Formats: sequence, C-alpha cells, structure tokens
Amino acid sequence: MDPLLVAATFFIGIVVGLTGMGGGALMTPVLVLFFGIPPLTAVSSDLVASAVMKPVGSVVHLRRGTVNLQLVKWLCVGSVPMAFVGVLIARALGDGQEVQDVIQVALGVALLVAATGLVVRAYVRLAERARKRDGRAAPLPQDRPDVVVRKLPTVAVGMVGGVVVGMTSVGSGSLIIIALMALYPALKASSLVGTDLVQAVPLVVSAALGHVLFGDFQLDLTTSLLLGSVPGVYVGARLSSRAPGGIVRRALAFVLLASALKLLGVPTVTTGLVLVVVALVAPLVWMQVRRRHGLPALASRERRPAEVP
Repeated sequence: MDPLLVAATFFIGIVVGLTGMGGGALMTPVLVLFFGIPPLTAVSSDLVASAVMKPVGSVVHLRRGTVNLQLVKWLCVGSVPMAFVGVLIARALGDGQEVQDVIQVALGVALLVAATGLVVRAYVRLAERARKRDGRAAPLPQDRPDVVVRKLPTVAVGMVGGVVVGMTSVGSGSLIIIALMALYPALKASSLVGTDLVQAVPLVVSAALGHVLFGDFQLDLTTSLLLGSVPGVYVGARLSSRAPGGIVRRALAFVLLASALKLLGVPTVTTGLVLVVVALVAPLVWMQVRRRHGLPALASRERRPAEVP
C-alpha cells in the first residue's frame, strides 16, 4: 500500500463529495500521470473502486425522492450492456503498449469533453438564474416534475456513455448529466444529479465486472484507492453545504483540461502556455457573460443564498 496514493485519493474523494463528479475524471489521470500506472490498469482499478463508492450517494438521493426511476431504467438499457462492450473494445485493441496508448488518448479526449461539459453546465445555470431574476421564466417546480421520457434518445445517451465509461472510466458522473440537461431541461438540478448518480451504479458495476474479467484489475491498487477515496467522499459530502461549489467546479475543469493535454501528448511548455492563457482570459470572459445576463461581474457581489455555478 502506497501512503502517498492513499493521500492523493483522499483529496480526490473530497472533490467528488463536494461536486458529485470528477471520480474517474480525476482518479484515472492522477494514477497515470503521477504514479506511472498503465492506463488500462488505472481504468480497471478505478472502476472497481467506483462500484463500491457509487451506491452510497445513490441511497441518499433515493431517500430524498430526487431520482426519476423511468429515466434510470432507459439509461441503463443502453449503458449497462455497452459498458461491458466498451471493455471488450479496449481489449480487442491489443495487449501491450498499443492498447495502453489508445486508452490514454481516449481518456484524454473524454477529459476534454468532461471539462467542456462543466463549462456548459455552469452557463446553463447562469442563464436560467438570470431569466428567473428578470421574471422571464417561471421557477422550476419544487416537487418531482412529470417528465415525459424520450426513450430512444435516452437509450442512445446511455449507449454512448456506457462505451466511454467502459473504455476510460470517465463519464458516469460528468458526461451523461450534461446530456440529461439537454434532453430534460424541466428537471431541477437535484433531480438531474440524483438520476445520474443512480443510473451510474449499474453502469459502473457492469464496466467494473468487465474489467475484472478482461481488463487489468489489481486488488492491491484498488484497496489503496478505497482506503483514501471512501473517507474523502464522506468528508466532501459533509462540507458540501458550506463550500463554494462553483469555485470547486472551476478548479475541477482546469485540472481536467491540464490532465487531458498531458494525456494527449501535448508538450509541457505548450500545456503551460495554454493553462496560463485560460487562467487569465477565462475569468474576464465569464465576467462579461455575467454582465450580458444582467448579473454582477463578480459573484461575491450578488446577494443570494444559492451557490454560484
């Protein structure tokens, strides 16, 4: 057991507990980039660890009634079998360095999509809040809305998400929820998160089973992940009501971008320049976006109890 690995996964668990996302999107690249673990091994062990952690949060949302079980059912129709297929696709690519390279590139692309999804999610919330503030939109219902399930698009989202998760371990909490926001804008944020988290349980279990059978699962590595991440998730969940979730998500998007660039083989100097430009330009662009929607440029100046996306 590597104490440094346990410590790293503890802090990743805190981020997951705070934001509800970032498990595979952070855990796998950390294992690959900082601990030198082969990509397929990192994906396999991360998915098995996630299969243990996911049900905890799911139970909480089920008790609170923030889960649309019809959406969960149709998402799982597509995602569960395709997650297993994603594992088989990864294995069919080869056994040596070739498959590791392909998985690493696929992981980098998935992280770029996840980072973009976080930005889109923040913008949608910002625009929605601006419409409510100006009286241009009715507030979302506080009870569970009667959503008409669009079966084929929902199954398609599950299929694509299943393949991505099976191959990279990324997407069960960051990619699928973005698609749900586009398909079902009437669902409030808590229902989106709860539905996504519950559907992720069978999805991750299916992918984890595939990796145990056909991947490169290592028990000692998975044990270290669980020793750090499980208490981390608990601490993060306890802090989630007080921590500035918007700031955490922005930092998460920044980390995902940095990890994606390195996994895609972008030179260190180029990666550093891109990150510096993003760090300098992104806040200015976001301030202009807020002004265009009639909100203060700085979130701290806006008096409201809800969190800033």
